[in-house]
Amino acid sequence: MSEPKLRIDIVCVVPQILESFVSTSIIGRGQEKGLVEIHMHNLHDYATDRYKHIDDSPYGGGAGMVIQCEPVFACIEGLLAQRHYDDVIYLCPDGRVLTQDTCNELSLKGSLILLCGHYKGIDQRIRDVLVTREISVGDYVLTGGEIAAAVLTDAIVRLIPGVVGDAESVLDDSFMDGLLDAPLYTKPADFRGMIVPDVLTSGNHKLIRVWRNEQSLAKTRERRPDLLEGRDT
Repeated sequence: MSEPKLRIDIVCVVPQILESFVSTSIIGRGQEKGLVEIHMHNLHDYATDRYKHIDDSPYGGGAGMVIQCEPVFACIEGLLAQRHYDDVIYLCPDGRVLTQDTCNELSLKGSLILLCGHYKGIDQRIRDVLVTREISVGDYVLTGGEIAAAVLTDAIVRLIPGVVGDAESVLDDSFMDGLLDAPLYTKPADFRGMIVPDVLTSGNHKLIRVWRNEQSLAKTRERRPDLLEGRDT
C-alpha cells in the first residue's frame, strides 16, 4: 500500500475518548482506504515518576493543574526525530478560531501533530518551543482538547480526495465558498402541506443554482453577516 496522503499524530491525556471516533465512519473509512493514518499517544506513557503524573500546580498560585514540560517534550521530540511534521498544533481556547479556510489548508499537509490541552492548560514553554500553530474550535471551554482534536481531524480528513464518496457534496458544504449553505429538501415534495420550492423540482439547473446562491446569501446575511465583510455581494 502506498504512503497515506496525511498522517495525524494526536498527543493527549485521555486517548479513550478518541479510539472509537478514529476507527468508525468517515475517519475509519479514510484509514481503511489508506488515505489517512492516525496515531494516538498517551502523555501518561511519557511521565517520569512511578505514579505517571503529568501535571502539577501552577507557579504563582491559582486553581487548576498545568501539564508539565517533561512528558510533552519527550513525546513530541521523539516524533520529530522520526519524521518531518508540517505543523505542531495546540488545541486551546485562546488559539486562532478554526475556519474552513484553515481546514482546507491543513488537508493539503503531509503530517500533523495535534496536542490536546487538559486541566488548566500546558506549560508556556511547550507553546514557545514546540507548538507552531494554536487553534480554537470556538469561544467556549471544553473539559479536554481531545474533543477539539476530533473536530479538527474530522474537518480535515473529510476534505482529502477519496475519503468521502461523493466529492461534490463536500464542495457544496457551508463555508466552502464563504457562505452558509442553502436550505435542503428531499422527498416527499409535499409533507403535511409543506411544499418544496417549485424551482427545486423544475429540472432547470441554472435557475436552481441562482436560487441556491440567493438563499445562501440571505441566510448568511441574517445569521453570519461577519462572513460578508469585504465581500462584493
